[in-house]
Amino acid sequence: MAGRGRARGPGIRGLCLLLVCLLVPLVGCGGRSAADHARADVQRVLDRRAAALLGHDPRAYAATGAATGAAAGYEAVRTVPLAAWSYRVTDLRRSGDRATADAELSYRVQGYDKAPVTAARTLRLTRDGAGRWRVTSERPAAKAGEQLWDQGPVKAVTGEHSLVLGVGQSGERLRSFAELADDAVPEVSAAWGTDWAGRVVVLVPRSLEGMAGLLGSPASSYRGIAAVTTGETGGGSRAPADRIIVNPDAYGMLGRVGRQVVLTHEATHVATRAHTGAATPLWLSEGYADWVGYRGTGRTPAEAAPELQHAVTGGTVPAALPGDGDFGFSGDAQRLAKAYEGGWLACRMIAERWGEVKLDAFYRAVGEHEKRPGAVEGALHSVLGTSLTRFTADWQDYLRTRLAE
Repeated sequence: MAGRGRARGPGIRGLCLLLVCLLVPLVGCGGRSAADHARADVQRVLDRRAAALLGHDPRAYAATGAATGAAAGYEAVRTVPLAAWSYRVTDLRRSGDRATADAELSYRVQGYDKAPVTAARTLRLTRDGAGRWRVTSERPAAKAGEQLWDQGPVKAVTGEHSLVLGVGQSGERLRSFAELADDAVPEVSAAWGTDWAGRVVVLVPRSLEGMAGLLGSPASSYRGIAAVTTGETGGGSRAPADRIIVNPDAYGMLGRVGRQVVLTHEATHVATRAHTGAATPLWLSEGYADWVGYRGTGRTPAEAAPELQHAVTGGTVPAALPGDGDFGFSGDAQRLAKAYEGGWLACRMIAERWGEVKLDAFYRAVGEHEKRPGAVEGALHSVLGTSLTRFTADWQDYLRTRLAE
């Protein structure tokens, strides 16, 4: 019985194999479907496209496109100093000789990104008479922010401690941003220390709308905001470099000192990123960045905190340190200003009363907590030897005293 059982098995398997192979036109037999072949073909086209971009070969890049001006994407990116650029097709939807591919773009800027920046992209392709797929367009995926080169040809200016990338800006203006950034980096290192990259990437779009496009948010969210910094909170040494994104409309309204304060503030966010996490309240992260920004300017509290001064001298002293909700960009402008000013003066008070070394230690101690509850209270006790209640009362007294000077 055992022998017949063994003999019968191969016969059944052989019959099944024969039946399956008869279905080749429908599902294939050990091969891949037409959709799989198309996806593999599109992946190869994108691989060639990436290699041409990295190899500075505009003709090879244009050969992967389908229309006149197929090298336009190359021209937009070619000045960016890239260390890596690749695509990974995640989905393909095909209809005859047309296809739409979802892909993950991964790239690194030479000398700045220790890890790749990734972006979701949507590419449209057509197939020519020879059966070759060619790209007709590439854009951000739905709900994904734009990349700077989506907005036009990028100009690049390299400073001593900075890389400035801009669209629709003159070389002279981009050099002015590089000078500001180069002045900011040593100021930040003098305050925070040198345990950070010591260089920054600054993106200067054409307008407020361009800034909003990079952030994937409505322009109204950033009106009046001169710059923001994007990056991974708590990011380690292998994270991509933060990007300082400028609002050229608001930035152009600032004087020389104001422009420097803003760039130094944003560079501080870059430096402190690895020690900033879910436990760090915005009054501390924004207040510390403002403290570094104003540190060498000689600006008095009354000069740098006009909204809070007006409230305090009018008899309204904040009942508590600013909450995260007070820092909403789309809310009340006066409330936002007072939140920034209050956070700055809290950090200024720590630096004056306990010393700059203690201020830095306090910031790091708060960031070491995994969760918000207890983080500030614990650091106040362990680093400054005080309680939240006592610290808040001291801060209120500090506001009354300094803003009346």
